[in-house]
Amino acid sequence: MRRSENDPAKRLGQVGIADRHLRPKVHVDPDRSRSWLRRVLPVLGAHRLSLSGALGMSFLTLMLQVQIPSLLNGAVSNSLERHSTPLDHYVWIVFGLALGAGLAGFGSRYLLMRTAYAVEFDLRNLLYEHLTRMGFDFYDRVQSGQLISRANSDIRSVNLYLTFGPNILVQCSIAIVAFIYMLTINVPLAFVAMSTLPFVFWLSIRMRASMFPVSWLIQARLAEVATVVDENVNGVRVVKSFTAEQRELDHLAREAAKLRWAYIRDADLRARFSPVVQNLPQLGMAFVLLIGGLLVIDDHLGVGAILAFSIYIVMLQAPFQMLGMLVMLGQRAAASAQRIYEILDEEPSVRDAPDAIDLPEVRGEVRFDHVNFHYGADADDHPDGTAASAAHSPLGAAVAGPPVLSDFNLHLAPGETVAMVGRTASGKSTVSRLLTRFYDVTGGAITIDGHDLRTLTLQSVRRHVGVVLDEPFLFSVSIAANIAYGAPDASREAIVAAARAAGADEFISALPDGYDTVVGERGYTLSGGQRQRVAIARTLLVNPPVLILDDATSAVDVQVEQAIHEGLKVLMAGRTTLIVAHRLSTIHLADRVVLLDGGRIVAEGTHAELMESTPLYGEVLAQVAENEPSGAPA
Repeated sequence: MRRSENDPAKRLGQVGIADRHLRPKVHVDPDRSRSWLRRVLPVLGAHRLSLSGALGMSFLTLMLQVQIPSLLNGAVSNSLERHSTPLDHYVWIVFGLALGAGLAGFGSRYLLMRTAYAVEFDLRNLLYEHLTRMGFDFYDRVQSGQLISRANSDIRSVNLYLTFGPNILVQCSIAIVAFIYMLTINVPLAFVAMSTLPFVFWLSIRMRASMFPVSWLIQARLAEVATVVDENVNGVRVVKSFTAEQRELDHLAREAAKLRWAYIRDADLRARFSPVVQNLPQLGMAFVLLIGGLLVIDDHLGVGAILAFSIYIVMLQAPFQMLGMLVMLGQRAAASAQRIYEILDEEPSVRDAPDAIDLPEVRGEVRFDHVNFHYGADADDHPDGTAASAAHSPLGAAVAGPPVLSDFNLHLAPGETVAMVGRTASGKSTVSRLLTRFYDVTGGAITIDGHDLRTLTLQSVRRHVGVVLDEPFLFSVSIAANIAYGAPDASREAIVAAARAAGADEFISALPDGYDTVVGERGYTLSGGQRQRVAIARTLLVNPPVLILDDATSAVDVQVEQAIHEGLKVLMAGRTTLIVAHRLSTIHLADRVVLLDGGRIVAEGTHAELMESTPLYGEVLAQVAENEPSGAPA
């Protein structure tokens, strides 16, 4: 089949190409004792050339504009009153200054927007890179809506302040330049014109103290609304199944009402402070007209000077307005930055040791040696002290659960297939999560070919240990791209071969676009069995020497399961395989069966041996047989 140039498979495939990802050159300062602004300055400093160019062009614009009132003063005095200079002389100069200011303004705006987008790109990538390093325990306790809010609205707030804040300060510098020009015209009148500036400064300080807690509240409640929306979108099937639409709408309305209150409070504070800050220059203009008018009447000042002062004061209105905006942007940015730092300051619970090595060529010998584990483990529970510093994170404390595995011992010889059987919550799936190092053990050790997993790099462990989870997740791209997710450069022939081994080729070929068919979000346009077969093919294509099947055929019917098993038998030959078994048919794939109870292995042997020697094994199988459906959708 011909692949479209816009095929999402190609887009997803690019994710695996390292040189396509332009990493930020610097990181946020990790020193938590510093202010939020000092911590983020390295990111802004990485783009100092474009930012300096933007600020320089902006200052040039102001310098050109600030000449115009002085020229108008000269035009009125020299051309209109004394007729000593032709009027067109001043007209051409003003025209040239306006043209130059326009061109400089364009350059300033262009460079400033480039800087803004670059800083936003860096901040978003820094946050996302950090999220990719966080362990599963982090995502167990942090709501996705909180992460989405921090990655979008919070980063945008910080970016606005970092890039437009310096530009606003440059804009405000026009007040100093204008004041100097006013001093050259009339010193007393210049001080009258600037007499309102101290009051603006004082109001800005008051405004800053009032705006910060409200800004924090707005960002927090935006995250809460995002969480509700995210959960309802992802859980729409559950919501509709229980006809809970109205209840969820009420829930959203309550959260939106809280957000509305925060926004109204924010608007109230702005309504109190902003008009005063913005209109204080008007009061200065009134003073200039009053005192300047008296000086003109007494022939101590020319009419052109009054005109120049009036224009200068009008020019000062924008900086005064921007000053109030700068205070509001600063407070919102400060609140947003603290929320971003909550994530960036949290260390991943599972990470590479400083002296970690890559896992060499794997034979496939796996050993669980006196392993203990419970979810929500604190760092103190880990002998190397490298885990879960997030137990006291502001994002949510990690609550330690009951022991899941206690003195768990298991040995898998190279090329051996072992099935784990046990009651619900006996720890079977936890074993698979520990072997892939999604979590770290709280006691004991897990080794592959004699190497403790904690001494190996995460990438090398997960490259050699493939897993098919009991809840398959597919991306909203083509089926071929989903199968090739772990090997983006795989050929179409290899993709098809993996699909055939997983029993997926037949239904894929029957789809309108075959392997180029784009699945819906999370793959929900496919049935549960189809999603699971694609997930199996995705793992088989990577061809890992150690394979984990966590109830991987639970969503397929008996006929399809048999076809998958035939393919798995061939591919498991010479490969160490750990099967989390919930079906009787799956157990027959194993060379050996281990029985879990209470977080430890209580019996092991072949299926026949356990049936004869262990009554508990028969009870577990009987429960499995009772709960096993007669067939599942293919």
